[in-house]
Order: sequence, then C-alpha cells, then structure tokens
Amino acid sequence: MKYILLYLLFCMNFLFAEYKSSISPISSEIKKRMIKGNSWRKGCPVFLKDLRYLHIDYRDFEGKHQMGELIVHKDVSKEVIEIFESLYNIGYPIYKMKLVSDYKGNDWQSIEAGNTSAFNCRNATGSKKWSKHSYGKAIDINPIENPYISRSGRISHKASEKYRKRIHKNNTYADKAILLKSDKASKVFEEYGWLWGGDWSGVKDYQHFSR
Repeated sequence: MKYILLYLLFCMNFLFAEYKSSISPISSEIKKRMIKGNSWRKGCPVFLKDLRYLHIDYRDFEGKHQMGELIVHKDVSKEVIEIFESLYNIGYPIYKMKLVSDYKGNDWQSIEAGNTSAFNCRNATGSKKWSKHSYGKAIDINPIENPYISRSGRISHKASEKYRKRIHKNNTYADKAILLKSDKASKVFEEYGWLWGGDWSGVKDYQHFSR
C-alpha cells in the first residue's frame, strides 16, 4: 500500500508540476560563458544585445522535472518559451538542455552528450555560410534520437544508428523523444511556423527546427 501511494504521488507531481520559464537579456556572466565557451565572438552575425537567455522547464528521460537553458534571438524568445511549454504539457521528454558553451561551442560534443541547444555561432554543416544557429533562430532537440543523416546515408554518431529507421517501437522515454512528422511535438513547432530538417530532401536533419 505504501508503494502504491508513493507511486500515485509521483504521478501527481509529474502531471501537475507547474511549467516555469524566464527570458532575460545576456548578462555579463552569460557573456563570459559564451566567449569562454567559444559560442560567440566578435564577427558573429548577431549582436549579444539581440539575443536572449531562457530558463526553461522540461521533463527528462526519467520523467523528472528539470530546469534547462537556451539562448535564442529576441524575436523568437517568447514563442520558444511557448513551444517548450507545449512540449512540457504533452510530456515530450528532453535528455539534456545546456548551453553549447559548456561544450566549448563544439557541436559534435554537444550532440554526443545528447544535448538540446539553440544559439551557436558556427557555419551550417558542410557549408561556408552561417548556420541558422548563428542567428539564434534554430534549435536542435534530442540530437541522438533525431540524427543528421547525410545524402549518402551516413550518421556520424554511433549512438544514433539505432534511430535510423524512423518509427516508434516502445513506450520508453528515448522512444518518445523520436520526432516523426505526425507527432504532437513536431506539430507544435509547425504551428509556430518553424521548419523541420526532417522535411528536407536528400539530407535529413531530424533534430533541427529553424525559423
């Protein structure tokens, strides 16, 4: 009986935990993290005054309540907050959400860690042009479960190989994190006008949403 009550209490906390978030300008502390972490530098196509630091609640791969952080362009900051509130409310899980600065601005390392991220001053994959991430108008969500697949079919991250076939197989959190065209999570981004890398022809970037 004791364990049943504890389980019910856990379920109630999961279902009724209030979503919280905040938007703030880039502080001197965050600026230092970005510069030291190589995610922003002089010459980037966006000024720090045009970026916003977000604190965002999310549910992790154990169903636990966590507080994450993203940096996005000020023009999309409010809708990003709303998007992640919708994801939170439908129970979409996120493995981790830290600034890419914590990975020295290295997209590879951030992906290897399963990190959901947004702003990063870098070129688009396989291009000399700025990525949408460089403007704070792109988000990579659960990158291991939603891999980038090249035109030749190559997946760079070994942990993503088992997610090459885009189907839901079970009821695990990792499986719920897989983004399909018809999923509620994908539809949330679509409703706000965000484009999905899973719709690209040739290259597929299932983790990527951009505005």
